[in-house]
This record gives sequence, C-alpha cells and structure tokens, in this order.
Amino acid sequence: MSDNHLAFMIGLLGSVHCVGMCGPLAFAVPSLKSGRMYLVLDKLLYQTGRIISYCILGVFIGAIGQQIWLSGMQQGISILSGLLILVAACTRIFKFSAPTNGSSFLLKPFHKLFGYALKHKANHLIIGMINGLLPCGFVYLALAGAVNTPGIPSAVSYMFWFGLGTAPLMLLVTIGVGWTSAMVRNRINKTIPYLMICLGIWFILRGMNLNIPYLSPSKPGGRVADCR
Repeated sequence: MSDNHLAFMIGLLGSVHCVGMCGPLAFAVPSLKSGRMYLVLDKLLYQTGRIISYCILGVFIGAIGQQIWLSGMQQGISILSGLLILVAACTRIFKFSAPTNGSSFLLKPFHKLFGYALKHKANHLIIGMINGLLPCGFVYLALAGAVNTPGIPSAVSYMFWFGLGTAPLMLLVTIGVGWTSAMVRNRINKTIPYLMICLGIWFILRGMNLNIPYLSPSKPGGRVADCR
C-alpha cells in the first residue's frame, strides 16, 4: 500500500470523527441562495476549502520531513511517530484525561474567525479553509504520516489524499443532515483508537528496516552522492 493509499484510507475510515467534531460547524454555515443545486455546490466548496488547508499544512510539514530525510533520520522519526500515535491511542482507549486549557486557548482565535466569516457571509470555500486549520487530533495523525514522506510534494500529496478521504461522508452528511445517528458515530469513534494502534505499529515497523516489502522496506544503503 502506497503512502497516498494509506492517507486516503485513514481519511475515509476516520471521517465519522470529522462528522462528530466538525459536522456542527459545517451545519451552521447557511447557503446564501436557495435550491438543492446551490446547497450541493456550497458544500462542495466547503470540502474543497478543507482540503486546500490540509495541503497548506502539508507544505510546512513536508519542509520538516525533507530535512529529516536529508539528514538520514527518517527511520528514527518513523519509530518516534509510531510510539506517539500508540500513546495517543492508549489515552483514548483507557480514558486518560488531559488538561483542556491549552486546547481552549488554541481554539479561541478560530472561533473568532468563524464568527467574523459567518457575520460577513463569507464564501463556503473560505469557511472550509478555516475549518481545515482547526487544531484536531485526527489531522495531527495525518501530519504524523506526512512528515515521514521524503519532501514537500509527497507531503502535500499525502494530505490531499487524506482530505479527499474525509470528504465523501462529510459531504453526504452536510447535504442530508442527520444521515448518521449519534449512536453510529459513537460506535465508529470507538474504533478510531484501534486504527491508530495499527498505524502506529506500521510506522514503527517501517522504521525498523526489516526488509519486508511494503510493511517494513529496507533503507537504501551505502549510496554516496556523485559530486562530479
């Protein structure tokens, strides 16, 4: 499975989390024109805005990842990413609580931006871009994958496919409000930590250089740059 396939599957399988966390924000954005066609267009613009923001985040995380690859530290960073994802998954499975003051502080400017955008009837594309920049553990999970790619183009591609994976369910739900019940969302949300465990183990195995195709490929070794 390629990085882009993995990113899409993470987005697709975890998109119920997006519905639970970001769905209310998407529902709150009214269409400025009546009619089903305008509703669909607005919601498509909203999802496009989120994906654009994920790609922008991919540029920054890709710049970091590129330096990691150039320094030859990608194996260690892959293992570290996997361990951090496992820790995050365990905190959700075993219900460890974390202080919320920091997250409230981070969310405050975004709430102001949303309020300003809604007050001035901003385009759904702009509001979707603001949504895509919201601090979110699920997006951080995707960024942990993107930082393990070799450079900016691959990180942007990773975040694009992740965003594309989250879009179908979000689009369906925002067009037909109430398409998934709270009980269904809660049940699927409970499976997300186990998805995180699988991803964390995969990152660790990939960093261990075990020469297992796709799962833990060997690191190209011993190639010296030709400076002629």
